[in-house]
Amino acid sequence: MLYRPIRCMRSLQLRARTISLVQIQASRCLSIGSTEEPLPEEGEWAGCKRSFMNPLKISDTGADVLTNPLYNKGTAFKSGERDRLGIRGMLPPKIQNIHIQEARFLQALRAEDSNIQKYLMLEDLHDTNETLYHRVLVNHLEEMAPLVYTPTVGQACMEFASRFRRPRGMYFTHADRGNMAAMVYNWPHKRCDVIVVTDGSRILGLGDLGANGMGIPIGKLSLYCAAGGIAPHRVLPVVLDVGTDNEELRHNPLYIGVEEKRLRGDEYFYMIDEFMEAVRFRWPNVLVQFEDFASDVAQVLLDKYRENHLCFNDDIQGTGAITLAAILSALRAKGQDVTALGQQKIVIAGAGSAGIGIAYVLLQAMIEQGMSEEDAKKAFYVCDHEGLLGNDRNESLTPAQRMFARGEDSGMPLLEVVKKVGPTILLGVTTVGGLFTEELIREMASRCENPIIFPLSNPTSKAECTAAQAYEWTDGKCVFGSGSPFGEVTLKDGRTFQPSQVNNVYIFPGLGLGATLAGAKRIPDRMIYTAAEALANFLSEEDIAAGKILPPLHRIRLASHAIACAVIREARQYGLATVDTPEDGLEEYVAKKMYFPEYVPLVAKG
Repeated sequence: MLYRPIRCMRSLQLRARTISLVQIQASRCLSIGSTEEPLPEEGEWAGCKRSFMNPLKISDTGADVLTNPLYNKGTAFKSGERDRLGIRGMLPPKIQNIHIQEARFLQALRAEDSNIQKYLMLEDLHDTNETLYHRVLVNHLEEMAPLVYTPTVGQACMEFASRFRRPRGMYFTHADRGNMAAMVYNWPHKRCDVIVVTDGSRILGLGDLGANGMGIPIGKLSLYCAAGGIAPHRVLPVVLDVGTDNEELRHNPLYIGVEEKRLRGDEYFYMIDEFMEAVRFRWPNVLVQFEDFASDVAQVLLDKYRENHLCFNDDIQGTGAITLAAILSALRAKGQDVTALGQQKIVIAGAGSAGIGIAYVLLQAMIEQGMSEEDAKKAFYVCDHEGLLGNDRNESLTPAQRMFARGEDSGMPLLEVVKKVGPTILLGVTTVGGLFTEELIREMASRCENPIIFPLSNPTSKAECTAAQAYEWTDGKCVFGSGSPFGEVTLKDGRTFQPSQVNNVYIFPGLGLGATLAGAKRIPDRMIYTAAEALANFLSEEDIAAGKILPPLHRIRLASHAIACAVIREARQYGLATVDTPEDGLEEYVAKKMYFPEYVPLVAKG
């Protein structure tokens, strides 16, 4: 069975131990245990530990230290560091620790009303002091995640060229063909654990944004660091700039990308081949995450590389995994056993890479639960803009879409499908805002007592319905989850609901952490299922009783830790691990490997 509820005492003890370890690791800048030296209350060391920390040897000195965001501490440099690094007199004299710096930044951020301005403030901090930036994210992820990623990152990408300030990451173009093996050595860091790469062809629900899509890899990797504990100097955001079919961008003098129509056909795939070989040559164990590739190439690229490279597609596999985890939790919230997954009637609006990816992951989960593939397929009704996918449309469908084409009712409109089928689960991945109308939702609610409704499209403006609409039109009876965040909903009778955000951020940081720590050779389907299973198991009975289908974001590092441990065990079991990890004490090992943003002593190389 795919899903195994945590019930036995040993599992509960391991669960508590895992959480305790991560909490200890995530607060290691503070006093830990009775044997720890108390933190000074006065002087330049106030609020900081003076016990031994491994120093970091750096080549930069003087002003170069202050302009390097990986090393810069701003006013937190101690007097000894100011002397040995040659920066005495180049900073205000008062020494302030990271807690004061964090409070100062939050005060300024919260005084700003515009989310895009808050995004820019965060990126300015990112570009000047990465340790403080990630500390702010770790400590306030619920508040910061919507700013550094969806929904704000959509506007940031649209305005990326006009607001361009400082280069971050790498860009590869068709003009670089034949040079990529050398180009990757321009990246200054010897080790790279995770690359997030896009070609800018399908940025969220905004379409082709070309090189402006760099905001997506930057945002995703910020979440890898904050939620998954991947060190920021071990990640690389990449844009494969193959041009853009967005004429407005091509004719914009401020556009920063290749001003040509998008590369297609064999030349496109030859370029991807060279890039994949180049990054694998320099960093043999790097995880490559494909992000926001158009549907006509996303599955093709995943199928091409998944067996020989450590890679995965977050839009296909990540979205499928988080949706599976949320649905399993939703079934529990309805009082059903998770093995009832195959008994559901699932309508999916959207037959692109995300919609088909979700269907495929759910299908495999049903098979894991003991169903035949033929019987499991009967649960799915997948619609695109032309209606229900049917066999008579096979010539125009991709091989992945054909898997879910039905033998009857081809082309039936979404509303008519809902009326005929009476679905128990409705998923939206169309990026068509307002697609789930009042008539459609009320029709579904009339046929199902507690319908599961997940409008998963990003950003918020593209959501198929809002949380308020779903709760109002179902009289508060639905189990709701969305791709973008929605605030608390209060109905006219006074009942309040806390919508859950079904966001891939719950999956990819832990999956990436586990895969890189294990040195996994590849990420098979089973590993994706394991990540979803671990997340579903992480949700406590108390969370379920409170109506939650996913844990709150402030517990995401704990969830990522649990997922990483499960992924490592999966890699070991199936012979995919190339790095020895301890069988006993794995939770402690993973916790110690998770990056936590704190200042470390800096020493200039002699």
